[in-house]
Amino acid sequence: MMQLGDISVQATLILDYTMNVATALLIAIAALWVAGLVRNRIIAIAKRYKHLDDTLFHFLGSLARYGVLTIAAIFILGRFGIQTTSLVALLGAAGLAVGLALQGTLSHLAAGVMLILFRPFKLGDFINAGGNSGTVKAITLFTTELATLDNVQIIVPNGNIWSQPITNFSVYQTRRIELIFGVSYGTDLARAEEAIRAVIAAEDRIHAEPEPFVKVTALNASSVDFMVRVWCAAGDFFTLKADLTRKVKEAFDAAQIDIPFPTTTIVQAKG
Repeated sequence: MMQLGDISVQATLILDYTMNVATALLIAIAALWVAGLVRNRIIAIAKRYKHLDDTLFHFLGSLARYGVLTIAAIFILGRFGIQTTSLVALLGAAGLAVGLALQGTLSHLAAGVMLILFRPFKLGDFINAGGNSGTVKAITLFTTELATLDNVQIIVPNGNIWSQPITNFSVYQTRRIELIFGVSYGTDLARAEEAIRAVIAAEDRIHAEPEPFVKVTALNASSVDFMVRVWCAAGDFFTLKADLTRKVKEAFDAAQIDIPFPTTTIVQAKG
């Protein structure tokens, strides 16, 4: 027959087990509530400040949520007498192994976080980064999508962008155009400069300030070179540069100003 002491021990074990289950449920419920609260608070930071990117804070919120749930799971296992020290060490070793295996991917992730956090460029900017040029169409945690001038999609890993200089052509509202025009050595330089300045004066897209620069800057083997620097709105840069090149050529033709081209003179020695 079962002894009274045995019944008391069993009752104690059942009570302890019941208490552990109840405590585990309370920890799980509290952990789910805290995890959701932490996640929502982190996401709310991005909604509060418009200059912050939602993608990064959704990622950080999810990371914090899983971190809280992991800690809660360790506490729950400890309530049932499971040694969590070895489990934590195992998780650490597994995390290290995964980190080493995904080293390249994680570097792109880290670069993506830095790009989203510091925002060296934004959607719609025209940039040169990672050896590629294009308009920014999307920024994710791992890659950045660019559209080239001929509308070809390029997916660039964020690590390649963050590790190299980034040229952003869309940050400033104005840009400077620099052109070189060569004339022959027999040209009246004052007439050539006057022709160039007439083209500049007739062009509404050129800004009056800073003042346009037109000067002789080089005496080459077959030409005298004028350097022309003018400022314009960033959106007019490419079309204005092309238009100026054509209009100055036409102005030189109208004024009968020669534009030199390479020539070769052959001298035959008398034998």
